[in-house]
Amino acid sequence: MTSTDTNQLQQTIDEIVDTGFTGLALRVRDEHGEWTGSAGVAELGASAAPPVDGHVRIGSNTKTFIATVVLALVGEGKIGLDTPVLEYLPEFELDERITVRMLLQHTSGVFNFTGEYYEDGTTAPGIPWQGQEWVEGRFKTYRPEELVRFALAKPARFEPGTDWSYANTNYVLARLVVEKVSSASLATEMQRLILGPLGLSGTVVPDTSTDIPAPHAHAYYRYEEAGAERIVDVTVQNPSWISGGGDMISTTRDLQTFISGLLTGKLLPPAQLTEMLTPETKVGYGLGVFVQDVDGTTVITHNGGHGGHGALMYSTVDGAKTMTAALNYIDDADLSLSAVFQAATQRLVNEVFGK
Repeated sequence: MTSTDTNQLQQTIDEIVDTGFTGLALRVRDEHGEWTGSAGVAELGASAAPPVDGHVRIGSNTKTFIATVVLALVGEGKIGLDTPVLEYLPEFELDERITVRMLLQHTSGVFNFTGEYYEDGTTAPGIPWQGQEWVEGRFKTYRPEELVRFALAKPARFEPGTDWSYANTNYVLARLVVEKVSSASLATEMQRLILGPLGLSGTVVPDTSTDIPAPHAHAYYRYEEAGAERIVDVTVQNPSWISGGGDMISTTRDLQTFISGLLTGKLLPPAQLTEMLTPETKVGYGLGVFVQDVDGTTVITHNGGHGGHGALMYSTVDGAKTMTAALNYIDDADLSLSAVFQAATQRLVNEVFGK
């Protein structure tokens, strides 16, 4: 990258933070090298910028990691991509038409345990994950089976395989399939199949652990109580409420190494990587990744965020150009930063991958 490029990137992240984020750390790598920068602050009331190698709760980027583990096990012959999930997890009495592929591609139709938002504007509530109730209960432990049973007690969104709808339940089920066929924890299989081979020392599968390794920027949540606004530091929390839907912790460096290693064939056999990168037609979702077009360039991505932490992960399909980012901010039940988050993301994508 030229000095002009890097100066522009720093200016951009400074301007993005000014739109309402607490802090942002960015890492970009291309054929010319790597650039890192940060803007804003790591902690309210302090002056230090977010650490460029800081740990962050990566939210739904977790799904790409889990999909990779599942597809690696497909490559090992332990899981069938088009096998009914019922064969692996009979205890849930799932619709026998739901396959492993449908879980990874969000085409199963199962209810999303964090709630559903329908096209007509109506909603169906899920478990508590917003507002004062979530803040006060953020150390509660949920088991993945509990989340699945909650979801399966609700009406399916559509017949299996007939539509697309993003549902965290799919990836909790995928986690349970991994653990059933391997007789090991997801963390153990993640270490064997991804973290160990790529040397991802900053990536954690926390399960019910509330801690986040240092260094890290702080995450915050805002809500109203008795007519007064409260802002709470929620950096430490029990992420079991989201489980395989988004519980992992990583760094911009590890995310860069992961997405590049994945796309250059270091983790999956060619057949399984091809399956992963083949998108459905409604929104362009493959198996654990979005496949997007940016000015004629195919970009593979997944993002995630909740509770004051967010992470971005983008790469060209050959793994040669990557962009990863960690954000910290003040979240709230209205998701008031969501539009700002989307705009900031699009600006960075256009700047790094656009012509």
